[in-house]
Amino acid sequence: MTGRAASIAARDVEPDRPPLAGLTGRQLTDTFGRLFDAHARDLHRYLTARIGTTVADDLVAETFLTALRVRGSYDPAHATVRAWLFGIATNLLRHHLRAEQYGLRALARLAPAATPAEDHADRAADRVDAAISVRRLSAAVADLPAGDRDVLLLTSWANLTPAEVAAALGIPAGTVRSRLHRVRRGLRARTAADRTGEAR
Repeated sequence: MTGRAASIAARDVEPDRPPLAGLTGRQLTDTFGRLFDAHARDLHRYLTARIGTTVADDLVAETFLTALRVRGSYDPAHATVRAWLFGIATNLLRHHLRAEQYGLRALARLAPAATPAEDHADRAADRVDAAISVRRLSAAVADLPAGDRDVLLLTSWANLTPAEVAAALGIPAGTVRSRLHRVRRGLRARTAADRTGEAR
């Protein structure tokens, strides 16, 4: 079973909206064990993509410790437990925002700035073109306001639906869709402008 399939299968075992308030003893241990099995891998994948493995390991653990501590505040009528956990993880991630922005800017600086000479092999040209695209996109994402970046990356890297992102961030779903549309349009325009500028 692939990692993705295992993650989906584990999620299917755990109800979307388990009651957490009032759990104690063995019930509490069992429930949070199942939550960890169902969601830790997806949380880790999302956090690793945003901030790297070392910090992701710590943030996943901190996410579940925080969830355990504030379990009485979880409202199943408001959000799925998955969206709630991603909301906690995103709030914790904001404390590391400077490091994330630094990493994106460093990636933008490291990618080659120049195109290869015409006599280089096509594969080398493709690699450089891809690196330039990564540089442009990384810089553009780093420049986004924190709220817009959270909406974009929760959608594209964590595969949350707009409704789940809204629940995770505590904002209306319409705001998520509006931000996502605006951010994607802005990123397309910026990368197109960068390509046009380099072609001159």
